[in-house]
Amino acid sequence: MSLLTPEDGAAVLLSLKVAAVATLAALPPAFAVALALARGRFPGRSALDALVHLPLVLPPVATGYGLLILLGRNGPVGSILAEVGIVFVFDWTGAALAAAVMAFPLLVRPMRLAIEAIDPEVDETARTLGAGVLPRLLRVTLPLAGPGILGAVVLGFAKALGEFGATITFAAAIPGETLTLPTAIYQATQLPGGEARALALCGVATAIAVAAVFASNALTRAVEQRRR
Repeated sequence: MSLLTPEDGAAVLLSLKVAAVATLAALPPAFAVALALARGRFPGRSALDALVHLPLVLPPVATGYGLLILLGRNGPVGSILAEVGIVFVFDWTGAALAAAVMAFPLLVRPMRLAIEAIDPEVDETARTLGAGVLPRLLRVTLPLAGPGILGAVVLGFAKALGEFGATITFAAAIPGETLTLPTAIYQATQLPGGEARALALCGVATAIAVAAVFASNALTRAVEQRRR
């Protein structure tokens, strides 16, 4: 008899969906912020850096509660969005949003370090040869920072996949709607005799994380070989 229920299978699939959407949605703004922090010199840079890393130091429940106040149906932003039919709270999109917010710092930092590691003379040489900002970004910065970007994607995906506190606070744990893998593990630990089920779910989470790391390593090697 399987330890996992159909509800657990739905939670795993939903977690993969939430983590993928969260990572893909957060990646472009995270790259823009990483680029700004790595190369920009502007007033408020330190404040932006602190704001980016805030989800890392705040309790996840506090982050989720802040999202609930801001984007809830009666919140200053949520009430406006609700008028046009966009509702995040208690929906899987809310779980993805909460996961994206929590994963954002882990997306920014590796990409920032990768961009800072690029020799400024490379970009300057491309500029003197007549390459504009966008061509330099696409043909110089992105290829050279490729391994760092892939590493950021894996870290962000793993964080989004394992996010619990902010997600359950903002999106709750509705079976088939917002019940994710971490929440299913927590619920299993609260049930009498649920230890085996919790371990099975932990095994699933571990297998997904290991597969993501192996995929990242393979892609990184492919990028580096192509770059050579």
